[in-house]
Amino acid sequence: MATFYPKRNELEDLKLSANPLIIVLESVEKPGNLGAVLRTADACGADAVIVCDPLVDLYNPNVIRSSVGCLFFQQIAVTNTSETIKWLKSKGIKMFATALPATKMYYDFNYKKSTAIIMGSEAHGLSQEWFDNADELIKIPMLGKTDSLNVSTSAAIAVFEVIRQRSAK
Repeated sequence: MATFYPKRNELEDLKLSANPLIIVLESVEKPGNLGAVLRTADACGADAVIVCDPLVDLYNPNVIRSSVGCLFFQQIAVTNTSETIKWLKSKGIKMFATALPATKMYYDFNYKKSTAIIMGSEAHGLSQEWFDNADELIKIPMLGKTDSLNVSTSAAIAVFEVIRQRSAK
């Protein structure tokens, strides 16, 4: 028998590029969604994923499965919302929070500088703390009858807009 300790996942351990792209998830409840966002983070070359106030175990088998193993090499920090906001501000990273009440579309912003895309829980969205502290509130257009997308789908839409803008000549 052996005892293994999980990897530390602290904000101060993150190594960022000169112009980071960070995905922040607050209180995501479903392991499959967390894993899918980790997979998206890898696909777009995001610097890190920060999981605030987690409601799911990072090492849940469904996280591992849906991340296709990205969990083991993607930079991840697990902390709370207040610490994340403080850390992002200290690094000069602009915070773009997705929100149903936002009035401007996600594609109407410039993401060429240090950027954090912030997503909330599947059931409740983001906390008021993010609304009070985010630099911008962004919205993904919903043209059908439902009012929201799956959190992993929303993350992919937003972060690939960042990649599109940064790679445009």
